[in-house]
Amino acid sequence: MRFHTRKWVKPEDLNPNGSLFGGKLLAWLDEELALYSIIQLENRRIVTKHMSEINFRSSARQGDIVEIGIDVVKFGHTSLVLKCEARNMMTRETIITIDETVMVNLGDDGKPQAHGKTEIEFVKDRLG
Repeated sequence: MRFHTRKWVKPEDLNPNGSLFGGKLLAWLDEELALYSIIQLENRRIVTKHMSEINFRSSARQGDIVEIGIDVVKFGHTSLVLKCEARNMMTRETIITIDETVMVNLGDDGKPQAHGKTEIEFVKDRLG
């Protein structure tokens, strides 16, 4: 799994228990999955269609650094299926895993559109 982004847990990210609010973490993950899909599919019109079971395994506290990793599960006709993990870089524990998130490529009309991609591409290779 490639880890792309780090987030610093700040006071505004905490729940009343003093740990990272799950909704904040899910927002970070959804944004990172969308950005990854936009870059892979070369289209700004990407939406989250489905997330499989969300498994919270540990937490993070103020000052911790959360690292977000993504892997491609498969390329669909109009979609990209991804799995992700967030881990606490301070404790080395996995915070959350989501085995399957379906991101859908949309056309100008807002409807699913074929993207024609079949494998992971790296931006550096496109510039080659």
